[in-house]
Amino acid sequence: MADFLVAADQEALEHGVDLAPRFDDRGLIAAVATHAETGEVLMLAWMNAEALKLTIETGEAHYFSRSRQALWKKGETSGQVQRVTELRVDCDQDAVWIKVLPQGDGGACHVGFRSCFYRVMDQGKLVERD
Repeated sequence: MADFLVAADQEALEHGVDLAPRFDDRGLIAAVATHAETGEVLMLAWMNAEALKLTIETGEAHYFSRSRQALWKKGETSGQVQRVTELRVDCDQDAVWIKVLPQGDGGACHVGFRSCFYRVMDQGKLVERD
């Protein structure tokens, strides 16, 4: 497992220069991926310390599957590798936002849509829209 710093205090956490992610009690942190060029929200996933470390080191998105309890590199089987152009943390470092350039067919969703957010509430029902 990757080792990250722990912020010394609230000031260091909120304004410091060191990455000190605050993982939840399961060892996970939320990760929002958006398209680096369009700003479109592509997906929400989870990272453990190893996934975050690999994402930073390789420049390609890695996540942790809660259902499989396993690390995975986005696009390893689909070809939808996500090249990271920027990584940000929120104010209290318990979520990350990665801006990515999707490779392969440009999609992000395992069911074939460009974004995992492909359904819209319309008159009380979910409607698929790309």
